[in-house]
Amino acid sequence: MEKPYDDENAGVKSSKVRFCDLRCENARQAKTDGLDGSCRTFVSLWCEKLQKHVVKNAPCELLFGARRPVTGL
Repeated sequence: MEKPYDDENAGVKSSKVRFCDLRCENARQAKTDGLDGSCRTFVSLWCEKLQKHVVKNAPCELLFGARRPVTGL
């Protein structure tokens, strides 16, 4: 199966990008227990497939991988 993204470009190969929102069958409202308030810097959803919080309205992490920069701390 061809990947929907390009490793060289870190972009997608199509204009038909799937975004993380509540239209996705794997998306649920964010789980409030265990959140420390840092989620207020971005709006998150719970992804049932990945079993973690993901950034709402970002490209689907399940298809494209995590694209959010991390501090490495």
